[in-house]
Amino acid sequence: MSFLRRRSATPAGPDFDVLAMDPGDWPGNLGAGLLPAPDGTCQGVFLRYDLFGGRGPAMIIGNLPEGSPAREVAEGQIPFEVAQLLLALENDEEVTVVGTEDVPVMQGDNLLIVRRLKLSESRISCVQFDRSDNVLVTIAAWDRPITDDLYALLKPLPAELFQQG
Repeated sequence: MSFLRRRSATPAGPDFDVLAMDPGDWPGNLGAGLLPAPDGTCQGVFLRYDLFGGRGPAMIIGNLPEGSPAREVAEGQIPFEVAQLLLALENDEEVTVVGTEDVPVMQGDNLLIVRRLKLSESRISCVQFDRSDNVLVTIAAWDRPITDDLYALLKPLPAELFQQG
């Protein structure tokens, strides 16, 4: 897949393609955050899609490159994106991962192996997949299932979206 490649030029924001839904395709509010490392490199990009009128996001999509400390979670611990979703919703309930299932998904002519995480909080849907450039994509959604149709909406976003202005 052409979007699953490492960029050769240094962009203004992250040094890897960010795979998410185009902000123009989302009817609510969009917020983006960068996870910086002490040396100034980008250790992750998170996009918050809010359909709840400022009462918290409906979905968070994270892109974490290889070596990002946010990827290191203990057995049963929730991904960073799920923790951010709970924080944004002001939900302080303790949530754990209670199981995982690998599911094959066709994206055009390409096969994608998606890891569905089963969480102790049933209102959260969470999936993860590894891109060919070793970036981990995690999608966490509140009170809505993540269906195979969502993967067709994912596309690389331009680096200009993440420029500081």
